[in-house]
Amino acid sequence: MAVQHETELYLPLKQHFEAQGYTVKSEVRHCDLVGFLPGQDQPLIVEMKRIFNLALLLQGLERQKLSPLVYLAVERNRTKKGAHSQKWSEIIKLCQRLDLGLITVTHYKTKAAFVEVLCTPSVGTASSNRVKPIKNRVSKLVTEFHERSGDYNVGGSRGTKLVTAYRERALKLATVMSQSTEPMAPRQVRDLSGIGKAAAMLRDNYYGWFNRVSRGLYALTPEGQAALQRYDQVTASHRLFAEMAEVIGDSEDESHADESSW
Repeated sequence: MAVQHETELYLPLKQHFEAQGYTVKSEVRHCDLVGFLPGQDQPLIVEMKRIFNLALLLQGLERQKLSPLVYLAVERNRTKKGAHSQKWSEIIKLCQRLDLGLITVTHYKTKAAFVEVLCTPSVGTASSNRVKPIKNRVSKLVTEFHERSGDYNVGGSRGTKLVTAYRERALKLATVMSQSTEPMAPRQVRDLSGIGKAAAMLRDNYYGWFNRVSRGLYALTPEGQAALQRYDQVTASHRLFAEMAEVIGDSEDESHADESSW
């Protein structure tokens, strides 16, 4: 069963690597799939395409600047249409020479997709083709991965707004502000959201979600309210966080009031 979009390859690949103990997230710093094993700081990176082509190969070589553990993943079409489906042995040899892993995903109509690893990168062994990762790029990838609370994107997506760590933080600010009927000071938003850069994010207003109604006071715009609905999967946990923070704040106020009456 031929796939229509790259995104159809993501879930089988995610499940495959999660079964090996990886935590997997998609579309991190332009990488289709990124995974980490507990206690390890070397990322697994997978780039996906419907068919094996030069663009995929170049993507894989570029990703080696981030990690030696890079795989290319393509669909394996059981109808064997097209020249690319006839030359797996040559493609495997090419990937091995370039120290890239190769994975195929076969889809079926009535059963789960089958993921097959045809070759793996030579991690842990000497390789004349090994590219030295660029430390600052790796650091940005690792930071972005760990600052996301979950996997809210689909690998291989094109032309869609991704849930990045920054967007998550902005949604958390919007969630906190949605709990109040009055404009809020940046310090209030910071304390309730736990976002240290709340003031700067409110001021910069990158997404148009926040409105400065007067000096030192901000309110949520209609665009911000709409974003809370659009990203409901993300904001559900943020709303719970905000409600808990409000309860804690109320209990602390009551405690201080009791102490003042002693």
